[in-house]
Amino acid sequence: MNAPAQMDHEQVLRVKLGVLRQEHQDLDLAIHSLQDGGGANQLTVRRLKKKKLRLKDQIAIIEDELTPDIIA
Repeated sequence: MNAPAQMDHEQVLRVKLGVLRQEHQDLDLAIHSLQDGGGANQLTVRRLKKKKLRLKDQIAIIEDELTPDIIA
């Protein structure tokens, strides 16, 4: 029988990192589109910017976990 393929922790983090980066980029485009449109709801833009910052923090945490510690 074929057992389902299992991903190790690092592979899971890399997939999650890719998803978060794409979502961050999509939010950036949405924010720019709303602002360029002129009639942007400032509350919506502010909420999107906060969400974008949270994503950036999550991306940094995962990148730190994936980066090996180098002892100098």
